[in-house]
Amino acid sequence: MRTSTAGRVGQYAALLAYLVFLAFPFLWLLSTAFKSPRELGSLHPTWIPEDPTLGNFRQAFDEQPLLRAAGNSLLAALAAALIAVLIATPLAYVMARHRTLLARAATGWVVVSQAFPLVLVIIPLFLVLKNLRLINSLFGLVLVYVVWALPFALWMLVGYVRAVPVELEEAAAVDGAGKLRTLVSVTAPLLAPGIVATALFAFITAWNEFFFALVLLKTPEKQTLPVVLTHFIGAEGVADLGPLAAAAFLATLPSLVVFAIIQRRITSGMLTGAVKS
Repeated sequence: MRTSTAGRVGQYAALLAYLVFLAFPFLWLLSTAFKSPRELGSLHPTWIPEDPTLGNFRQAFDEQPLLRAAGNSLLAALAAALIAVLIATPLAYVMARHRTLLARAATGWVVVSQAFPLVLVIIPLFLVLKNLRLINSLFGLVLVYVVWALPFALWMLVGYVRAVPVELEEAAAVDGAGKLRTLVSVTAPLLAPGIVATALFAFITAWNEFFFALVLLKTPEKQTLPVVLTHFIGAEGVADLGPLAAAAFLATLPSLVVFAIIQRRITSGMLTGAVKS
């Protein structure tokens, strides 16, 4: 009993330490965003601003087109998430239900593709998009995001499809349902948590992506929010810390809001009770 209690205490302590580790950057960013220039230059920084101000937020919006950049990021992230899910869902079903040599090869491609760094693919990718006249185009950026998110999206959805009992589809077939009807009415609803989780992954990945957007987008009117945030850093590498923290804090909010809205859907046990034992 003592060993079990000590183990639980250790688990909770480790979880608390991990939560503190994750929360520290965000809380420090929030604190910095509301500090005055005098406090930002202090040699003895504090957690809670002594004289909270909204001046950093006003200055950030005055100096850079944050709303336009956020609109570009939102458009690219939503489009990439939707397209990636629409492509990955049927492919994942085929890969999970039909374990052929081709399906195993596709699974291997998914694993290997995650090992390639961005720097290795950016030059051939740039040349391909240049030939397609998609440089400095949000549509071209969306295509890149879809291709980059698709392998991991497939890997996630294959696991969800395999978790759906085949007996449900067989029972629907016995009741006279066709293949399409079974997929739409039986399998798809059970895959909803996996589809939502995959879409969230693709959205957050595209929303936070910086390197591709920096290389492929040239005109300021089409730049995404992560690229615009770099404009708060001067030519000599000196950051305008207050406005940068305020803009970065606002940039993190969409991901947090989206996750807060759909996290119950992700973690809900929709398969519980689907098959009677």
